[in-house]
Amino acid sequence: MTIDLRADPITLTAALVDIPSVSRDELAITDLVEQALREQTSGFEVLRHGNVVLARTNRGLPTRVVLAGHLDTVPIADNVPGHFAVNAAGERVLYGCGSVDMKSGDAVFLHLAATVAEPVHDLTLIFYDCEEIASEFNGLGHIERDLPEWLAGDLAVLGEPSGGWIEAGCQGTLRVRLSTAGVRAHSARAWLGDNAIHRLAPILQRLADYRAREVDIDGCVYREGLSAVRVFGGVAGNVVPDAAEVDVNFRFAPDRTVTQAVEHVREVFDGLELTFEVTDSAPGALPGLTAPAAKDLVASVNSHGGGGVRAKYGWTDVSRFAARGIPAVNFGPGDPNLAHKRDEHVPVDQITAVTAMLRTYLTGSTD
Repeated sequence: MTIDLRADPITLTAALVDIPSVSRDELAITDLVEQALREQTSGFEVLRHGNVVLARTNRGLPTRVVLAGHLDTVPIADNVPGHFAVNAAGERVLYGCGSVDMKSGDAVFLHLAATVAEPVHDLTLIFYDCEEIASEFNGLGHIERDLPEWLAGDLAVLGEPSGGWIEAGCQGTLRVRLSTAGVRAHSARAWLGDNAIHRLAPILQRLADYRAREVDIDGCVYREGLSAVRVFGGVAGNVVPDAAEVDVNFRFAPDRTVTQAVEHVREVFDGLELTFEVTDSAPGALPGLTAPAAKDLVASVNSHGGGGVRAKYGWTDVSRFAARGIPAVNFGPGDPNLAHKRDEHVPVDQITAVTAMLRTYLTGSTD
């Protein structure tokens, strides 16, 4: 089996969707992508690192653009192979696992690598594994650790679904566990105990009363959010519990550091009797739209009547580039709200449009 990088990127997307590639089972698709890049492109140095395929040009051009996309998907939900259909709006769409997140973005990058003969930027392509699971397995993280020179560039474009908008930067994320302690007792004599679950009430009330901050950075408005995402407590149906906990997730604007985010959450719950434990965190990414390479991308999108620029809600791997001082954006076909759904689907016109916008950017065309 082979994949044709010069085929219409809609056809290429469908071919990629039909290759199952659930996280940690990406060997087959990685082999095909590597083979295609070696056989169907010219001027690229190609390197394989585990289930990551890297390719780059070295033309001595003044700028370098990194195009990065993950090859893995969430578990299949009876939605592979994919199929085409016409939706209620009369749009032709491609259904299938990964059609949105993010094999359509991968197809765009692969097609451009094979068909842009004279780019105005040197190009680096990174197709990686295990993005959809715990960060310790993330293939881009492994490249960051083992081959950091491959992440160098003046702009990084992640092919995450954005509906043809440039979604700049990303929110940071912080998870904390707030634990309460009480005294265990028989529920028939509850007054002899101290119910730890009841002690969660003021925590939940502060969450209910919380008012999220909005901040404008480079014209992108980020709205923060503080939410309880898990509650645990209880021993048995006749026992007053002596321990309870709530996990809280803070999605914060990228003008805060992780340390500042932790301090903010501590302030929210200041004065309450609880144990505070940080269980996970990742920094956000500033938009970086003032960088020349990013400005050129915005101009290319605008010249094709694209969606424009907006903030990215959620965390993506753009954060890895931003931490290295490289402006990074999310830009790809598909509605991110449809990612991971059983009926995941992408309007094929978006695949065509994103391809055209990126082609204009990479070639410096004014057409």
